Amino acid sequence: MIRFVYVLRRKAGLSLAEFQSYWRREHGPRLARHSTHLAIARYVQMHTLEDPANEAMRASRGLAEPYDGVAELWWNSLEEVAAASASAEGQAAAAELVEDEKNFIDFSRSSLWFATDVPQVNPTPENIVATERNSVVKLFYVFHRLPTLAKDQAQLYWRMNHGPLIRRHAQAARILRYIQVHALDDALAEPIRAARGKMEEAYDGHAELWYDRAAGGAALTAEGQRAAALFLEDEKKFIDFPRSAMWFGKEVAFIDL
Repeated sequence: MIRFVYVLRRKAGLSLAEFQSYWRREHGPRLARHSTHLAIARYVQMHTLEDPANEAMRASRGLAEPYDGVAELWWNSLEEVAAASASAEGQAAAAELVEDEKNFIDFSRSSLWFATDVPQVNPTPENIVATERNSVVKLFYVFHRLPTLAKDQAQLYWRMNHGPLIRRHAQAARILRYIQVHALDDALAEPIRAARGKMEEAYDGHAELWYDRAAGGAALTAEGQRAAALFLEDEKKFIDFPRSAMWFGKEVAFIDL
């Protein structure tokens, strides 16, 4: 499947709670109503938590500030995206959604791109979700590569070296699930970006990790602390920390498989 990733920052004057409320109660249902015209197979909002751990992770790496949320949409193929985008119904739906986004999203501090999933630690069935009512949280880590690396070099290292490192220490770090999401170079994203004016540049990808806070965290054990230190040292080989960001959130599914 093909994933569309849209990292969001709120308009000036809105609190995080106001932004997330409008996004969930007004925009989410609006998008879901157009899912047939847009051929969307899945749609999930990830709402950023106001959590001290976010600032601790930011400080440990010198990261940029977290986004306020992430909209993620899935299609069965890029061909389905192209067909929906070319239809009159799809174009009308997309225009309506952009107009509504103007009510709560600061486009100039947000970004979007298409991507593909590379599962690394992925128990079956794939039913681990960080809902509001459970103790699971989702870590979202969006990154730009080091300026010395080409995009394909950074993604290859991430997939072939960093991914196996995480897998080897996943139990010690108490990772329930770990997915790499590699950004694509795809022209389909350009008109979507253009409809929103000037935006931040697309990222090279993001990592998703799920943890159960009821079971503790990696920092609670010496083994987990060693694993976290190994992860950080290896990230230095391909991630540009000041242009990357990491935060915890909760998921709200509007359209699910």
